Amino acid sequence: MKKTRNRVIPVIAAIAIQLCLGTAYVWSIFQNGIAETIFAGDNAAAGLSFSLLLATLAIGSTLGGKMQSRFEPSVVVILGGLILTAGFFLASFVTPSMPWLLWLTYGVMGGIGMGFTYSTTISCAQKWFPDKRGFITGLIVAALGFGGVLFTPIIEMFIQSFGGVGMGELKTFRMLSLIFLVICTIGGLFVTNPPKEYIPEGYIPPSAASGNANLDYSPAQVLRMPQFYILTVTMMLACMGGLMMIGFAKPIAIAKGMAETATIGVLTISLFNSFGRLFWGWVSDKLGRKKTILILLGGTAILALFVNLAAGYSIYVLIGLIGFFYGGFLSNFPAFTADLFGSKHMATNYGMVLVGFGLGAIVASFIAGYFKNLAVNDISLMFPAFIIASIAAAVGILLISIIKKPRKE
Repeated sequence: MKKTRNRVIPVIAAIAIQLCLGTAYVWSIFQNGIAETIFAGDNAAAGLSFSLLLATLAIGSTLGGKMQSRFEPSVVVILGGLILTAGFFLASFVTPSMPWLLWLTYGVMGGIGMGFTYSTTISCAQKWFPDKRGFITGLIVAALGFGGVLFTPIIEMFIQSFGGVGMGELKTFRMLSLIFLVICTIGGLFVTNPPKEYIPEGYIPPSAASGNANLDYSPAQVLRMPQFYILTVTMMLACMGGLMMIGFAKPIAIAKGMAETATIGVLTISLFNSFGRLFWGWVSDKLGRKKTILILLGGTAILALFVNLAAGYSIYVLIGLIGFFYGGFLSNFPAFTADLFGSKHMATNYGMVLVGFGLGAIVASFIAGYFKNLAVNDISLMFPAFIIASIAAAVGILLISIIKKPRKE
């Protein structure tokens, strides 16, 4: 009982921290106000703030992963929390005369801080639960998705309290920075690795069962493997549809005549994103990571084609389904990375895979922002963006089909 109780503590701390990171997924609440007041109505430029945060998350994850080889994960998590706090706090002072500062503070600093904490908490939890890697990864990243649900009404309240849309967004960043400081510092103290050679009671590692050594590949070795590049490109393609919808859920709902209930779109995609991470993580433990990702890619490719057809409240159903499938990617790719390359260097290796996610975030944001600028209130003109996302997911199916686990040398 002692081992079981002890290994739950780091997971609880990781969940609390990931809830804070979930604020990244409510960017669409900020999108309209920031675009009008800071970027003179340019949706693509405003959306770049969000995509830069996701892109630099990969850099932070890689750097944080490397630091874990020298320092305890608690040190990495607390440092990441401080960088994240500083980024959001400084973002609250951005003015229209220097809009690029939002890219640097919210985007780059926020992304690097989130990256430090994101991959470190996932890696730590996987080490404590090698017997339930898919489920525990899904649980941790589900907390990030649920953070969007938790923080949506809080952020809406802050914005209204500070003057409403176009007035309260920047001061809201300041309030969020204080929350990050407290949660990441206290929670980080409990994010610790298990003892060396730790094996849960009753668990037989796959390597022992098969008689083969379970290899842990270093980042340098991984960079020489074709599996890494296939996985990274597939992640870039897989997440585009979900990222487009996350960044523009509220503006899309408004443009479809649902302005009074548009916040439901943000809550819906956050909730289903969270549930999808947990559900598909559990499914992958039963079905296998590769098969699960193929299902997710197929579902995403199909759903993206229905954005133009959805009307009324059905748009929220579609937003929820896209978020549900998108969430599955965020629980399966880290677990699949550990399956392919081992868990010892998982934080760094997955940080490198996240480069694909970051590139996908930038491309998705630019494409969606460009067509949203063309669409104005005729949201049907934004449909080509989701056609591109559907094609990207279809290409991902072809790529993930050919990936195989590295052979023992």
